[in-house]
Amino acid sequence: MNSADDGLLDDQRMADGQILRRRSWPLPDAKRAVLFVHGLGEHSGRYRHVAAWFQARGFDVRSYDQRGHGQTQGPRGALRHDDDLLTDLTAVYNDYATGHSRPPLLLGHSMGGLVAARTVLDGRIKPGAMLLTSPALRSWEGAGMRKLAHVLASVLPNLPLSNGLKVDDLSHDASVIAGYLNDPLVFNKITPRLADFIFRVGAACIADSALLKVPTLLLVAGADKLVDPSGSTDFAAGAWATNQLTTRHFAALYHELMNEAEPARIQVMKQMGDWLDRLPTA
Repeated sequence: MNSADDGLLDDQRMADGQILRRRSWPLPDAKRAVLFVHGLGEHSGRYRHVAAWFQARGFDVRSYDQRGHGQTQGPRGALRHDDDLLTDLTAVYNDYATGHSRPPLLLGHSMGGLVAARTVLDGRIKPGAMLLTSPALRSWEGAGMRKLAHVLASVLPNLPLSNGLKVDDLSHDASVIAGYLNDPLVFNKITPRLADFIFRVGAACIADSALLKVPTLLLVAGADKLVDPSGSTDFAAGAWATNQLTTRHFAALYHELMNEAEPARIQVMKQMGDWLDRLPTA
């Protein structure tokens, strides 16, 4: 049995038959709610502390393991269709929203930030507000690797390959690195179809950033070695005219801002809290 900190686990079936494992931290009589979308190779259970932080501020919280991740069954890092992750988020968000009088907020980290941004820009969902931490809007991979992923996505779409992520670049906190390495639900594989999705959709989000129509907080890790922070900078430059985006840069911090070493983590969460406090509550 899971502890209360682990959240309540259940499942949601997608239209194509895929079953996603959901993780909820319910708060009775909560007036606000937030749905969290995790990153590549990880799972929702790594963010218990973030759920607790939101609950302390009066939020009901839900997350889920994206297909090919965590406790959601299926080949690791694999997709059946190019837009699976967008379709999944739409279904999970809409189901969650039916239980709340106000649209839940949406929080996406890394690949989850990419999925969140694209789903919102497409108009598939309209959350009350959106938070993006180190979104995977641009990769450090060169044009040759991006082209190879696109070709392989057509001929060997679910070939398991190493994602090449260096674990030491996640955070300055040694306990976070140790926890990641010892987590049986974490994996280091990616498939060509998923890689091609990340490359293409990241570029599309930057190109379409002027379509942003919901209040959004973008947190950028300036020392990020896993995703190229210039993608977030260019996204912000394109979205400025909509007057919906607030951007905060943390020059010396690594990719997992909500898992950084203290006191940096406190500073990151304070920026989130200050921004949330300025959102309309009526």
